[in-house]
Amino acid sequence: MADDRQERIRNRAHQIWLQEGQPAGHHERHWHQAAADVDQEDAAGKSAAKKPTTKASGAGKAKAAPKEAKAATKASKPKKAAAK
Repeated sequence: MADDRQERIRNRAHQIWLQEGQPAGHHERHWHQAAADVDQEDAAGKSAAKKPTTKASGAGKAKAAPKEAKAATKASKPKKAAAK
């Protein structure tokens, strides 16, 4: 597993080096940036794997009616006449 991570970092560092025009003397910065990128990818993959699966449409708890629907319901009710 560690070998796979090292290979991914090596490949990413090479990509960074190529993107920057192959500058000399920046290998440590490229390596650290690549390691951070790989760690970020791994963390994103783990959090995506931990997310619960979504339920089928209509399953689960009923949701509250939108505000527009509530306002329309109030507007459609007859109002009592005000006493003069």
